[in-house]
Amino acid sequence: MRANARRGVWQRLLAALGVRTGRVRRADAVAARWEHGAVGEAATARLVAPLVSQGWAIRHDLRMPGSRANLDHLLVSPCGTAVVVVDSKHWHRGRATAMVGGRVCCGGDDRQDQVDAVARYAARVNRALNLPGVVVWPLLVVHGSPIAGGRLEASAPDWGGVVHILGPARLVPTLAAAPNAKDHDPARAAAVVARVDRVLLPYVPGPRGVR
Repeated sequence: MRANARRGVWQRLLAALGVRTGRVRRADAVAARWEHGAVGEAATARLVAPLVSQGWAIRHDLRMPGSRANLDHLLVSPCGTAVVVVDSKHWHRGRATAMVGGRVCCGGDDRQDQVDAVARYAARVNRALNLPGVVVWPLLVVHGSPIAGGRLEASAPDWGGVVHILGPARLVPTLAAAPNAKDHDPARAAAVVARVDRVLLPYVPGPRGVR
């Protein structure tokens, strides 16, 4: 993205003169946000990796059907009855995340829209997979910002259950303690994973780097 914004004779000339155009500034700002978010995604990937030895199937960076959005992480439980849609966030370390008036906030910043987003992702995944008897959970894991009480449960429009908001330390224990998580059913889990791999393809950024 940064390189694309600097292509062209005019852009190179301005860069040589030390001038950052609006196009370059916008590209740099978006790239910086992506890099910041990627830190959280990489940290979550490292945290959940040991779950594979416990029978969980894990996929990262999947394309959302019918959308330009991507799924950060998707996990299939060993029992084959649950799919967990995990969105990673990296919020301000010096500001606590808490419920304020029924909305999730990081310090004074309202972050409920990001909670609503992972609920929409889970609903869309549920429709796309169309697997009766399989429950889809939306889960937000927040790196950096400490979570009041260690975990939160929030509601979201058009989502009948709760959205779980967890800090890194709570992520793996919560998944491992999920109902039926220890009841391995390899055949059923494999069937769910096969459906996931058919329906949710690896994410590939568009020609303009839209994510």
